[in-house]
Amino acid sequence: MTLADIAKAVGMSRSGLAVRFKELVGDTPMNYLTNWRMLRAKEFLKSGDLPLMAVAEQVGYTSEAAFSRAFKREHNQSPSAFRRSVKHSRESA
Repeated sequence: MTLADIAKAVGMSRSGLAVRFKELVGDTPMNYLTNWRMLRAKEFLKSGDLPLMAVAEQVGYTSEAAFSRAFKREHNQSPSAFRRSVKHSRESA
């Protein structure tokens, strides 16, 4: 999903959407989307054993590699490492 896709869906220009969105939400549309995707991804990773590609698809990525890079950029660890740390903390509790 691109800013152009979102702007077209709501009938605005990209720049108009970006300005209005930032005014209303306080963040850019793409940052907001990335944060939302990562929050959902964390929930999928915490709650089960979905393959990483399935998690990637569920949160809007078309490749596992792109999802893994984005997740690592946001959380400083890979999705697999995050999943292991959650599982380990549950077993230790």
